[in-house]
Amino acid sequence: MKAKTSAWLLAALSLALAGCQQLDPQAIHLAKQGSFTVGGRYVTHPGTFSPDHFISPQGQRAYGDFAYVSYQTPVNAKPYPLIFQHGGAQSKRTWESTVDGRDGFNTLFLKQGYSVYLLDQPRSGEANLSTQAVTPDTPWAANPMYGDKTLYLLSRIGHYNAQGEAVANAQFPSGEAHYQAFQQSWTIGSGPLDNDLNADVLAQLVEQTGGAVLVTHSMGGTIGWRTALRSDNVKAIIAYEPGGTPFIFPDSEMPAVTQARFAALSATALGVPMAEFLKLTRMPIVLYYGDYIKVGSEHVGEDKWGTELEMAKQFVAAINRHGGDATLVHLPDIGISGNSHFLMGEKNNRQLVALAAAWLKEKGLDR
Repeated sequence: MKAKTSAWLLAALSLALAGCQQLDPQAIHLAKQGSFTVGGRYVTHPGTFSPDHFISPQGQRAYGDFAYVSYQTPVNAKPYPLIFQHGGAQSKRTWESTVDGRDGFNTLFLKQGYSVYLLDQPRSGEANLSTQAVTPDTPWAANPMYGDKTLYLLSRIGHYNAQGEAVANAQFPSGEAHYQAFQQSWTIGSGPLDNDLNADVLAQLVEQTGGAVLVTHSMGGTIGWRTALRSDNVKAIIAYEPGGTPFIFPDSEMPAVTQARFAALSATALGVPMAEFLKLTRMPIVLYYGDYIKVGSEHVGEDKWGTELEMAKQFVAAINRHGGDATLVHLPDIGISGNSHFLMGEKNNRQLVALAAAWLKEKGLDR
């Protein structure tokens, strides 16, 4: 794997370290922008509708299970757009801006000449209509959502001091205002989590574009893998800390599972027929992981993501073993330190965009 990736990594790191110069603010000239929905379905309540009882559900439809998409296309856009898939309990806001008001990944990639498509997956964010009611196993369905410390620790953003005050790690903007902005980014689930539904809808969006690069985060990672099984038009996948939902493996080559101290947080795998798995070998894939990751750590987030990183190593090895082109980049190994699980919103996010842009260029996807 090192032999395969060393050339682009050296070039990419050089560009990333000069990220501020390479990605200076510039005017954005748009050819078009807008929003639309993708997918969706409806269910009909039994009975006959009557105008005399117009608020009754009888004979009426409930619509839902679609994705909401906003997009921007720059003048002279590169051929393949980037489609951004958010993670669990998040929405397209993940990519829009940092907690301290700087450009998010969508704007930074737009300035690089890529069209950007941001979606809220079915039953989330601005696509929160569902054809199924919330069930006891629906994640993040509670409102109020009492979980600020849980989510902060699991995301490796930082820790809490003896006074219970949040202390951010190196790359995450510190201070109460930024802590609050981060906590206000969560969204509740409006129906059961269904990642096959999410992949079906994302694949429809990919088909509409005629070919696209998927950019995923966290629990969105499995949606990206599954989308590539459904569409031949996925040209590449950039996955930021995939995990929390299953990695895909051939069902005849299931991986070993590294157990987290809290077993329920351990990485997981899903087996598929070999013919399906081989679809993941048809496009280049890169996975990025940040800092503060260690199996067995007393910090629950570090330990949890340690198990995901170990699973990611096996995932990459399986793809390459079958002739694919997958790369795993643990940022501290190439001299980029201090990043949390939400690395796209941290102080060095421009540097990280430069790194991914160099990878896209090396793979011939920028022209």
